[in-house]
Amino acid sequence: MNENKEQGANAQIELPSEIAEGKYANFAIITHSSSDFVVDFASILPGVPKPQIRSRIILAPEHAKRLLMALQENIVRYEREYGKIQLPNSEPRTVAPFNTKGEA
Repeated sequence: MNENKEQGANAQIELPSEIAEGKYANFAIITHSSSDFVVDFASILPGVPKPQIRSRIILAPEHAKRLLMALQENIVRYEREYGKIQLPNSEPRTVAPFNTKGEA
């Protein structure tokens, strides 16, 4: 086992209370360069004129791929326990999942 894996296995992870409560996001914007992936998590809510970025995570390409693999593994586990996650039959999109021009 390499040194990084040993450090990760023995690391004590701290979760400050202001982070533990989390931030709600229902939209993600992913961009990348040759050296980084940037994932902006946003919330799009009815009555709010513009999406608000709630959190930004910057990852090295290797870590982005590890995140993808971890998400895939966890989705398989989730669907095994709770059933298939249904997605609406629509074209891929980058706009709000509901009409944000209506009244709150």
